[in-house]
Amino acid sequence: MSVRRASPHEAEQLWEIRNLAIRHGCKQTYAESILTAWTPDQMPAGFPNAITHNPFFVADAHDGFPVATGFLDVENGSVEAIFTRPGFEGKGLATQILNAIKAEAKKLGFSALTLSSTPNAFEFYKRNGFSLIKESIYRSEMANASLRCMDMRCEL
Repeated sequence: MSVRRASPHEAEQLWEIRNLAIRHGCKQTYAESILTAWTPDQMPAGFPNAITHNPFFVADAHDGFPVATGFLDVENGSVEAIFTRPGFEGKGLATQILNAIKAEAKKLGFSALTLSSTPNAFEFYKRNGFSLIKESIYRSEMANASLRCMDMRCEL
């Protein structure tokens, strides 16, 4: 499976990966009503801008079908939207995406990256070099809820 840069025309597919991953991976962490509100089927109009304006990566299955995503928010120096389609977890795809983000960040001159992790993804990021800064509450307008998160940092 290969990692490549995403194209804006793939936005709907990447939004679907995001939603499926959140609904599957966070179901033990957040209430179903929060997950439903947080993962609307209708993609926000601004989502394709993240693909256009940031190094946004995709891992494809052997048939070229996108199955994992993630991007470097260049404005904030943060890792965003690391998601793997259910059924493709445990194959190292999220790690490949994260490694591509780290490499891109180094090329752009970043010395560290930050992120806000959901509790269910905390151990993944810890295994991949991120350390806990603090636990926090993130207000999600999309979910209309306050979500428990772990603020993390990785030196590059």
